[in-house]
Amino acid sequence: QLQLVESGGGLVQPGGSLRLSCVLSGSILDYYAIGWFRQAPGKEREGVSCSHSSGESIDYADSVKGRFSISRDNAKKTVYLQMNSLKPEDTAVYYCASRFRTCPRASVFPIDFATWGQGTQVTVSS
Repeated sequence: QLQLVESGGGLVQPGGSLRLSCVLSGSILDYYAIGWFRQAPGKEREGVSCSHSSGESIDYADSVKGRFSISRDNAKKTVYLQMNSLKPEDTAVYYCASRFRTCPRASVFPIDFATWGQGTQVTVSS
């Protein structure tokens, strides 16, 4: 059974950095595209970035371009989301999710992904 587990969230000051990890179990990461989403209180779940099984990536949220980057280590079955220059509006629960091989090319929706992790809280506050 495919499972995803996120870690790395926490409390950070504005301007700080965090690196989130998403570890896959139950299969090999090579088969899967992994997306990162986030959901702030009272808001819809938003697609942030996605890593194709090939290693190429795509960013969906204009608000994070130039600050967040996604990467993967297939040997460790782990996808990372490096978040720099964090802002209070980045505060949310961050989720990773999987789908077969490729990321959606344009708009992304939670329904595009089959398996989800439990989420990790990121709070940006002074």
